[in-house]
Amino acid sequence: MEKHHESEKLQRGLDNRHIQLIALGGAIGVGLFYGSSATIQMAGPSILLSYLIGGIVIFTIMRALGEMAVAEPISGSFSSYAHRYLGPFAGYLTGWTYWFMWVVVGMAEITVIGVYVNYWFPDIPQWVTALATLIVVTLINLMNVKAFGEFEFWLALIKVVAIIGMILVGLGIILFGFGNGGQRMGLDNLWAHGGFMPNGMDGILLSLVLVMFSFGGVELVGITAGEAKDPQKSIPSAINNVVWRILIFYIGALGIMMILYPWNEVGSNGSPFVLIFDKIGIPGAAHIINFVVLTAALSAFNSGMFSTGRMLYNLSLQNNGPKYFGKLNKHQTPRRGILFSASFLLVAVFLNYIIPEKVFMFISSVATVAVITSWTIILLTQIKFRQSKTKEEVGNLAFKMPLHPLSNYVALAFLAFVIVLMAFMEGMREALYVAPVWFLILYVGYRMKTKK
Repeated sequence: MEKHHESEKLQRGLDNRHIQLIALGGAIGVGLFYGSSATIQMAGPSILLSYLIGGIVIFTIMRALGEMAVAEPISGSFSSYAHRYLGPFAGYLTGWTYWFMWVVVGMAEITVIGVYVNYWFPDIPQWVTALATLIVVTLINLMNVKAFGEFEFWLALIKVVAIIGMILVGLGIILFGFGNGGQRMGLDNLWAHGGFMPNGMDGILLSLVLVMFSFGGVELVGITAGEAKDPQKSIPSAINNVVWRILIFYIGALGIMMILYPWNEVGSNGSPFVLIFDKIGIPGAAHIINFVVLTAALSAFNSGMFSTGRMLYNLSLQNNGPKYFGKLNKHQTPRRGILFSASFLLVAVFLNYIIPEKVFMFISSVATVAVITSWTIILLTQIKFRQSKTKEEVGNLAFKMPLHPLSNYVALAFLAFVIVLMAFMEGMREALYVAPVWFLILYVGYRMKTKK
Protein backbone atom coordinates (compact mmCIF):
# COMPACT_ATOMS: atom_id res chain seq x y z
CA MET A 1 0.00 0.00 0.00
CA GLU A 2 2.97 2.28 0.55
CA LYS A 3 3.25 3.37 -3.06
CA HIS A 4 -0.26 4.89 -3.03
CA HIS A 5 0.30 6.58 0.31
CA GLU A 6 0.27 10.02 -1.35
CA SER A 7 -3.02 9.67 -3.20
CA GLU A 8 -4.82 8.41 -0.06
CA LYS A 9 -3.92 11.52 1.89
CA LEU A 10 -4.32 14.38 -0.56
CA GLN A 11 -7.84 15.42 -1.43
CA ARG A 12 -9.14 14.62 -4.92
CA GLY A 13 -10.82 17.98 -5.38
CA LEU A 14 -9.88 18.95 -8.97
CA ASP A 15 -12.64 18.60 -11.57
CA ASN A 16 -12.02 17.87 -15.25
CA ARG A 17 -12.49 21.58 -16.13
CA HIS A 18 -9.79 22.53 -13.59
CA ILE A 19 -7.34 20.00 -15.07
CA GLN A 20 -8.04 21.18 -18.63
CA LEU A 21 -7.39 24.83 -17.78
CA ILE A 22 -4.35 24.06 -15.61
CA ALA A 23 -2.83 22.19 -18.58
CA LEU A 24 -3.74 25.05 -20.90
CA GLY A 25 -2.43 27.66 -18.46
CA GLY A 26 0.85 25.74 -18.28
CA ALA A 27 1.16 25.67 -22.08
CA ILE A 28 0.46 29.40 -22.43
CA GLY A 29 3.05 31.15 -20.33
CA VAL A 30 3.64 34.85 -19.82
CA GLY A 31 6.35 34.44 -22.46
CA LEU A 32 3.78 34.58 -25.25
CA PHE A 33 2.77 38.10 -24.17
CA TYR A 34 6.11 39.69 -23.27
CA GLY A 35 8.67 37.22 -24.62
CA SER A 36 7.34 36.73 -28.15
CA SER A 37 9.10 39.80 -29.57
CA ALA A 38 12.54 38.43 -28.58
CA THR A 39 11.96 35.05 -30.26
CA ILE A 40 10.58 36.71 -33.42
CA GLN A 41 13.71 38.91 -33.66
CA MET A 42 15.86 35.75 -33.52
CA ALA A 43 14.16 33.70 -36.23
CA GLY A 44 11.74 36.01 -38.07
CA PRO A 45 8.67 34.26 -39.54
CA SER A 46 10.45 30.88 -39.24
CA ILE A 47 9.76 31.08 -35.48
CA LEU A 48 6.51 29.31 -36.45
CA LEU A 49 8.62 26.31 -37.45
CA SER A 50 10.49 26.46 -34.12
CA TYR A 51 7.22 26.30 -32.17
CA LEU A 52 5.99 23.42 -34.32
CA ILE A 53 9.19 21.42 -33.65
CA GLY A 54 9.12 22.30 -29.94
CA GLY A 55 5.43 21.41 -29.76
CA ILE A 56 6.02 17.91 -31.15
CA VAL A 57 8.80 17.29 -28.58
CA ILE A 58 6.61 18.58 -25.74
CA PHE A 59 3.77 16.30 -26.85
CA THR A 60 6.19 13.33 -26.70
CA ILE A 61 7.29 14.28 -23.17
CA MET A 62 3.69 14.78 -22.04
CA ARG A 63 2.61 11.40 -23.43
CA ALA A 64 5.49 9.75 -21.53
CA LEU A 65 4.33 11.47 -18.34
CA GLY A 66 0.68 10.72 -19.13
CA GLU A 67 1.26 6.99 -19.47
CA MET A 68 2.66 6.88 -15.93
CA ALA A 69 0.22 9.42 -14.43
CA VAL A 70 -2.85 7.50 -15.64
CA ALA A 71 -1.44 4.15 -14.49
CA GLU A 72 -0.31 5.54 -11.11
CA PRO A 73 -2.04 8.90 -10.34
CA ILE A 74 -0.05 10.22 -7.37
CA SER A 75 1.08 13.63 -6.14
CA GLY A 76 4.72 14.48 -6.78
CA SER A 77 4.30 12.84 -10.16
CA PHE A 78 7.61 12.46 -12.01
CA SER A 79 9.72 12.79 -8.83
CA SER A 80 7.84 9.85 -7.33
CA TYR A 81 8.13 7.81 -10.56
CA ALA A 82 11.86 8.59 -10.81
CA HIS A 83 12.32 7.43 -7.19
CA ARG A 84 10.51 4.18 -7.93
CA TYR A 85 11.92 3.29 -11.35
CA LEU A 86 15.33 5.02 -11.58
CA GLY A 87 16.31 4.92 -7.91
CA PRO A 88 16.22 7.14 -4.79
CA PHE A 89 18.84 9.64 -6.02
CA ALA A 90 16.89 10.26 -9.25
CA GLY A 91 13.77 11.04 -7.19
CA TYR A 92 15.81 13.29 -4.90
CA LEU A 93 17.45 15.18 -7.78
CA THR A 94 14.20 15.57 -9.74
CA GLY A 95 12.09 16.72 -6.80
CA TRP A 96 14.53 19.29 -5.46
CA THR A 97 15.43 20.59 -8.95
CA TYR A 98 11.76 21.05 -9.83
CA TRP A 99 11.15 22.81 -6.50
CA PHE A 100 14.16 25.06 -7.18
CA MET A 101 12.86 25.85 -10.69
CA TRP A 102 9.49 27.08 -9.43
CA VAL A 103 11.08 29.15 -6.65
CA VAL A 104 13.36 30.82 -9.23
CA VAL A 105 10.47 31.39 -11.67
CA GLY A 106 8.34 32.65 -8.77
CA MET A 107 10.97 35.28 -7.96
CA ALA A 108 10.79 36.51 -11.55
CA GLU A 109 6.98 36.47 -11.68
CA ILE A 110 6.54 38.30 -8.37
CA THR A 111 8.77 41.10 -9.67
CA VAL A 112 6.98 41.27 -13.02
CA ILE A 113 3.62 41.59 -11.23
CA GLY A 114 4.96 44.70 -9.48
CA VAL A 115 5.97 46.19 -12.83
CA TYR A 116 2.48 45.68 -14.31
CA VAL A 117 0.73 47.15 -11.27
CA ASN A 118 3.06 50.16 -11.53
CA TYR A 119 1.67 50.79 -15.02
CA TRP A 120 -1.58 51.88 -13.36
CA PHE A 121 -0.29 52.95 -9.93
CA PRO A 122 3.25 54.31 -10.34
CA ASP A 123 3.34 55.55 -6.73
CA ILE A 124 2.96 52.06 -5.21
CA PRO A 125 6.43 50.64 -4.47
CA GLN A 126 7.06 47.35 -6.25
CA TRP A 127 7.94 45.56 -3.02
CA VAL A 128 4.44 46.34 -1.64
CA THR A 129 2.79 44.69 -4.65
CA ALA A 130 5.19 41.74 -4.45
CA LEU A 131 4.46 41.21 -0.74
CA ALA A 132 0.67 41.52 -1.22
CA THR A 133 0.79 39.01 -4.11
CA LEU A 134 2.86 36.56 -2.06
CA ILE A 135 0.43 36.74 0.90
CA VAL A 136 -2.74 36.36 -1.21
CA VAL A 137 -1.46 33.47 -3.36
CA THR A 138 -0.03 31.68 -0.30
CA LEU A 139 -3.39 31.95 1.51
CA ILE A 140 -5.25 30.59 -1.55
CA ASN A 141 -2.90 27.61 -1.70
CA LEU A 142 -3.34 26.92 2.03
CA MET A 143 -7.07 26.46 1.45
CA ASN A 144 -8.36 23.22 -0.08
CA VAL A 145 -7.13 22.17 -3.52
CA LYS A 146 -10.47 23.15 -5.08
CA ALA A 147 -9.76 26.80 -4.16
CA PHE A 148 -6.43 26.61 -6.02
CA GLY A 149 -8.15 24.91 -8.98
CA GLU A 150 -10.89 27.54 -9.15
CA PHE A 151 -8.45 30.46 -8.94
CA GLU A 152 -6.24 28.91 -11.62
CA PHE A 153 -9.26 28.11 -13.81
CA TRP A 154 -10.31 31.77 -14.04
CA LEU A 155 -6.78 33.13 -14.44
CA ALA A 156 -6.08 30.68 -17.29
CA LEU A 157 -9.45 31.46 -18.88
CA ILE A 158 -8.56 35.18 -19.08
CA LYS A 159 -5.35 34.30 -20.99
CA VAL A 160 -7.24 31.99 -23.33
CA VAL A 161 -10.01 34.51 -24.08
CA ALA A 162 -7.44 37.29 -24.73
CA ILE A 163 -5.46 35.16 -27.21
CA ILE A 164 -8.59 33.92 -29.00
CA GLY A 165 -9.79 37.55 -29.16
CA MET A 166 -6.46 38.67 -30.62
CA ILE A 167 -6.54 35.86 -33.22
CA LEU A 168 -10.14 36.67 -34.25
CA VAL A 169 -9.45 40.42 -34.45
CA GLY A 170 -6.29 39.71 -36.49
CA LEU A 171 -8.22 37.45 -38.88
CA GLY A 172 -10.84 40.19 -39.23
CA ILE A 173 -8.13 42.65 -40.30
CA ILE A 174 -6.47 40.14 -42.67
CA LEU A 175 -9.60 38.73 -44.33
CA PHE A 176 -12.02 41.68 -44.23
CA GLY A 177 -9.84 44.76 -43.76
CA PHE A 178 -11.31 45.80 -40.40
CA GLY A 179 -9.45 48.87 -39.13
CA ASN A 180 -7.50 48.96 -42.40
CA GLY A 181 -9.90 51.01 -44.51
CA GLY A 182 -11.60 47.86 -45.79
CA GLN A 183 -8.37 46.76 -47.47
CA ARG A 184 -7.60 43.07 -47.02
CA MET A 185 -4.03 42.19 -46.15
CA GLY A 186 -1.99 39.64 -48.03
CA LEU A 187 0.50 37.22 -46.50
CA ASP A 188 3.49 39.07 -47.99
CA ASN A 189 4.95 40.05 -44.60
CA LEU A 190 5.81 36.38 -43.98
CA TRP A 191 8.50 36.45 -46.69
CA ALA A 192 8.89 40.04 -47.94
CA HIS A 193 11.51 41.14 -45.39
CA GLY A 194 14.52 38.92 -45.93
CA GLY A 195 12.55 35.75 -46.62
CA PHE A 196 10.79 33.23 -44.34
CA MET A 197 14.15 32.46 -42.67
CA PRO A 198 15.84 35.89 -42.61
CA ASN A 199 18.51 34.77 -40.12
CA GLY A 200 18.97 31.35 -41.70
CA MET A 201 19.15 28.08 -39.77
CA ASP A 202 21.09 29.81 -36.98
CA GLY A 203 18.01 31.88 -36.15
CA ILE A 204 15.75 28.82 -35.94
CA LEU A 205 18.25 26.82 -33.86
CA LEU A 206 18.96 29.56 -31.31
CA SER A 207 15.26 30.38 -30.97
CA LEU A 208 14.57 26.77 -29.93
CA VAL A 209 16.07 27.52 -26.48
CA LEU A 210 13.57 30.30 -25.73
CA VAL A 211 10.76 28.31 -27.36
CA MET A 212 11.39 25.38 -25.01
CA PHE A 213 11.54 27.75 -22.01
CA SER A 214 8.13 29.13 -22.98
CA PHE A 215 6.70 25.59 -22.71
CA GLY A 216 8.00 25.18 -19.15
CA GLY A 217 5.09 24.45 -16.82
CA VAL A 218 3.13 22.23 -19.21
CA GLU A 219 4.25 19.21 -17.15
CA LEU A 220 2.30 20.64 -14.17
CA VAL A 221 -0.71 18.59 -15.28
CA GLY A 222 1.14 15.46 -14.10
CA ILE A 223 1.41 16.87 -10.57
CA THR A 224 -2.36 17.45 -10.47
CA ALA A 225 -3.00 13.70 -11.07
CA GLY A 226 -2.83 12.94 -7.34
CA GLU A 227 -5.65 15.40 -6.65
CA ALA A 228 -7.80 14.87 -9.77
CA LYS A 229 -11.27 13.42 -9.22
CA ASP A 230 -11.10 11.25 -12.33
CA PRO A 231 -7.45 11.08 -13.50
CA GLN A 232 -8.11 8.22 -15.94
CA LYS A 233 -10.37 10.55 -17.92
CA SER A 234 -9.08 14.09 -17.30
CA ILE A 235 -5.31 13.51 -17.66
CA PRO A 236 -5.41 11.86 -21.17
CA SER A 237 -7.84 14.52 -22.39
CA ALA A 238 -5.67 17.39 -21.11
CA ILE A 239 -2.44 15.93 -22.53
CA ASN A 240 -3.88 15.07 -25.96
CA ASN A 241 -5.24 18.58 -26.30
CA VAL A 242 -1.86 20.20 -25.59
CA VAL A 243 -0.66 19.90 -29.20
CA TRP A 244 -3.58 21.55 -30.97
CA ARG A 245 -3.63 24.23 -28.28
CA ILE A 246 0.04 24.97 -28.95
CA LEU A 247 -0.70 25.12 -32.67
CA ILE A 248 -3.63 27.50 -32.20
CA PHE A 249 -2.32 29.75 -29.46
CA TYR A 250 1.39 30.04 -30.20
CA ILE A 251 1.56 29.48 -33.95
CA GLY A 252 -1.81 31.15 -34.62
CA ALA A 253 -1.11 34.25 -32.51
CA LEU A 254 2.49 34.74 -33.68
CA GLY A 255 1.55 34.02 -37.31
CA ILE A 256 -1.11 36.74 -37.25
CA MET A 257 1.32 39.21 -35.63
CA MET A 258 3.82 38.69 -38.45
CA ILE A 259 1.20 38.87 -41.20
CA LEU A 260 -0.03 42.23 -39.87
CA TYR A 261 3.41 43.71 -39.16
CA PRO A 262 6.86 43.09 -40.68
CA TRP A 263 8.71 40.70 -38.34
CA ASN A 264 11.54 43.20 -37.82
CA GLU A 265 9.05 45.79 -36.49
CA VAL A 266 7.21 43.49 -34.08
CA GLY A 267 7.77 44.73 -30.53
CA SER A 268 9.60 47.90 -31.55
CA ASN A 269 6.49 50.05 -31.02
CA GLY A 270 5.12 48.38 -27.90
CA SER A 271 3.35 45.09 -27.36
CA PRO A 272 2.16 43.45 -30.60
CA PHE A 273 -1.08 42.53 -28.81
CA VAL A 274 -1.74 46.20 -27.98
CA LEU A 275 -1.02 47.27 -31.58
CA ILE A 276 -3.54 44.76 -32.98
CA PHE A 277 -6.36 45.79 -30.63
CA ASP A 278 -5.50 49.46 -31.23
CA LYS A 279 -5.69 48.97 -35.01
CA ILE A 280 -9.44 48.34 -34.98
CA GLY A 281 -10.07 51.08 -32.43
CA ILE A 282 -10.70 49.10 -29.24
CA PRO A 283 -10.49 51.73 -26.47
CA GLY A 284 -7.98 51.13 -23.69
CA ALA A 285 -6.17 48.35 -25.57
CA ALA A 286 -3.00 48.88 -23.54
CA HIS A 287 -4.95 48.63 -20.26
CA ILE A 288 -6.67 45.42 -21.40
CA ILE A 289 -3.39 43.74 -22.33
CA ASN A 290 -1.71 44.95 -19.12
CA PHE A 291 -4.52 43.28 -17.17
CA VAL A 292 -4.17 40.06 -19.19
CA VAL A 293 -0.40 39.88 -18.72
CA LEU A 294 -0.83 40.62 -15.00
CA THR A 295 -3.23 37.67 -14.69
CA ALA A 296 -0.81 35.50 -16.71
CA ALA A 297 1.99 36.28 -14.25
CA LEU A 298 -0.36 35.63 -11.32
CA SER A 299 -1.34 32.29 -12.89
CA ALA A 300 2.32 31.24 -13.22
CA PHE A 301 3.03 32.28 -9.63
CA ASN A 302 -0.04 30.44 -8.34
CA SER A 303 0.94 27.27 -10.24
CA GLY A 304 4.47 27.51 -8.89
CA MET A 305 3.27 27.77 -5.29
CA PHE A 306 1.04 24.71 -5.83
CA SER A 307 3.94 22.71 -7.35
CA THR A 308 6.51 23.53 -4.67
CA GLY A 309 4.22 22.43 -1.84
CA ARG A 310 3.39 19.11 -3.52
CA MET A 311 7.02 18.41 -4.43
CA LEU A 312 8.23 18.96 -0.86
CA TYR A 313 5.38 16.79 0.46
CA ASN A 314 6.30 14.00 -1.93
CA LEU A 315 10.04 14.29 -1.16
CA SER A 316 9.26 13.79 2.54
CA LEU A 317 7.25 10.63 1.76
CA GLN A 318 10.22 9.25 -0.21
CA ASN A 319 12.57 10.08 2.71
CA ASN A 320 14.27 12.50 0.31
CA GLY A 321 13.22 15.55 2.31
CA PRO A 322 12.54 16.42 5.96
CA LYS A 323 9.62 14.52 7.53
CA TYR A 324 8.41 17.98 8.58
CA PHE A 325 6.98 18.51 5.06
CA GLY A 326 4.91 15.29 5.18
CA LYS A 327 2.14 16.74 7.37
CA LEU A 328 -1.11 18.03 5.84
CA ASN A 329 -3.40 20.69 7.32
CA LYS A 330 -7.13 20.27 7.97
CA HIS A 331 -7.85 21.10 4.30
CA GLN A 332 -5.53 18.24 3.25
CA THR A 333 -2.99 20.59 1.67
CA PRO A 334 0.80 20.50 2.35
CA ARG A 335 0.83 23.70 4.44
CA ARG A 336 4.41 23.38 5.70
CA GLY A 337 5.90 22.97 2.22
CA ILE A 338 3.91 25.93 0.90
CA LEU A 339 5.02 28.20 3.77
CA PHE A 340 8.65 27.06 3.40
CA SER A 341 8.57 27.98 -0.32
CA ALA A 342 6.86 31.30 0.49
CA SER A 343 9.67 32.14 2.94
CA PHE A 344 12.22 31.74 0.11
CA LEU A 345 10.11 34.00 -2.10
CA LEU A 346 10.32 36.74 0.55
CA VAL A 347 13.85 37.24 -0.77
CA ALA A 348 12.29 38.47 -4.03
CA VAL A 349 10.15 40.94 -2.07
CA PHE A 350 13.28 42.50 -0.57
CA LEU A 351 15.34 42.42 -3.76
CA ASN A 352 12.78 43.05 -6.51
CA TYR A 353 13.34 46.79 -6.83
CA ILE A 354 17.14 46.46 -7.18
CA ILE A 355 17.26 43.43 -9.50
CA PRO A 356 18.71 44.61 -12.82
CA GLU A 357 16.91 43.71 -16.04
CA LYS A 358 19.59 41.26 -17.20
CA VAL A 359 18.88 39.02 -14.20
CA PHE A 360 15.61 38.00 -15.86
CA MET A 361 17.52 36.44 -18.75
CA PHE A 362 19.69 34.66 -16.20
CA ILE A 363 16.62 33.43 -14.28
CA SER A 364 15.11 32.20 -17.56
CA SER A 365 18.26 30.26 -18.39
CA VAL A 366 18.54 28.65 -14.94
CA ALA A 367 14.85 27.69 -15.10
CA THR A 368 15.36 26.27 -18.61
CA VAL A 369 18.13 23.95 -17.40
CA ALA A 370 15.95 22.88 -14.44
CA VAL A 371 12.89 22.11 -16.56
CA ILE A 372 14.96 20.27 -19.21
CA THR A 373 16.37 18.15 -16.36
CA SER A 374 12.79 17.29 -15.30
CA TRP A 375 11.74 16.48 -18.89
CA THR A 376 14.83 14.27 -19.36
CA ILE A 377 14.02 12.37 -16.16
CA ILE A 378 10.40 11.91 -17.34
CA LEU A 379 11.55 10.32 -20.62
CA LEU A 380 14.14 8.08 -18.92
CA THR A 381 11.69 7.05 -16.20
CA GLN A 382 9.04 6.04 -18.71
CA ILE A 383 11.56 3.72 -20.44
CA LYS A 384 12.22 2.01 -17.08
CA PHE A 385 8.50 2.04 -16.26
CA ARG A 386 7.79 0.06 -19.45
CA GLN A 387 10.67 -2.32 -18.80
CA SER A 388 9.21 -3.13 -15.37
CA LYS A 389 5.94 -4.34 -16.93
CA THR A 390 5.10 -7.73 -18.38
CA LYS A 391 3.84 -7.93 -21.96
CA GLU A 392 0.31 -8.39 -20.63
CA GLU A 393 0.61 -5.37 -18.31
CA VAL A 394 1.86 -3.19 -21.19
CA GLY A 395 -1.11 -4.34 -23.27
CA ASN A 396 -3.46 -3.27 -20.46
CA LEU A 397 -2.03 0.27 -20.14
CA ALA A 398 -4.88 2.73 -20.65
CA PHE A 399 -2.82 5.60 -22.14
CA LYS A 400 0.22 4.35 -24.03
CA MET A 401 3.20 6.38 -25.17
CA PRO A 402 3.22 6.36 -29.01
CA LEU A 403 6.27 4.96 -30.86
CA HIS A 404 7.96 3.88 -27.62
CA PRO A 405 10.96 3.77 -27.17
CA LEU A 406 12.03 5.51 -30.42
CA SER A 407 10.08 8.66 -29.52
CA ASN A 408 11.86 8.78 -26.12
CA TYR A 409 15.32 8.66 -27.72
CA VAL A 410 14.48 11.31 -30.34
CA ALA A 411 13.12 13.66 -27.65
CA LEU A 412 16.15 13.02 -25.38
CA ALA A 413 18.53 13.84 -28.26
CA PHE A 414 16.59 17.06 -28.92
CA LEU A 415 16.80 18.16 -25.25
CA ALA A 416 20.57 17.48 -25.25
CA PHE A 417 20.85 19.59 -28.41
CA VAL A 418 19.00 22.49 -26.71
CA ILE A 419 21.51 22.40 -23.83
CA VAL A 420 24.38 22.56 -26.35
CA LEU A 421 22.71 25.54 -28.08
CA MET A 422 22.57 27.42 -24.75
CA ALA A 423 26.40 27.48 -24.72
CA PHE A 424 26.30 29.74 -27.81
CA MET A 425 23.83 32.29 -26.39
CA GLU A 426 24.71 35.42 -24.45
CA GLY A 427 22.96 35.43 -21.08
CA MET A 428 22.13 31.72 -21.36
CA ARG A 429 25.53 30.05 -21.11
CA GLU A 430 25.95 31.23 -17.49
CA ALA A 431 23.23 28.78 -16.49
CA LEU A 432 25.41 25.94 -17.73
CA TYR A 433 27.92 26.95 -15.01
CA VAL A 434 25.18 27.12 -12.36
CA ALA A 435 23.70 23.70 -13.22
CA PRO A 436 26.76 21.55 -12.31
CA VAL A 437 27.14 23.49 -9.03
CA TRP A 438 23.47 22.86 -8.19
CA PHE A 439 23.74 19.15 -9.04
CA LEU A 440 26.93 18.88 -6.94
CA ILE A 441 25.15 20.49 -3.96
CA LEU A 442 22.30 17.99 -4.37
CA TYR A 443 24.73 15.06 -4.62
CA VAL A 444 26.58 16.12 -1.45
CA GLY A 445 23.24 16.63 0.33
CA TYR A 446 22.08 13.18 -0.75
CA ARG A 447 25.32 11.48 0.37
CA MET A 448 25.09 13.19 3.78
CA LYS A 449 21.46 12.10 4.09
CA THR A 450 22.20 8.44 3.25
CA LYS A 451 25.13 8.28 5.70
CA LYS A 452 22.88 9.14 8.65
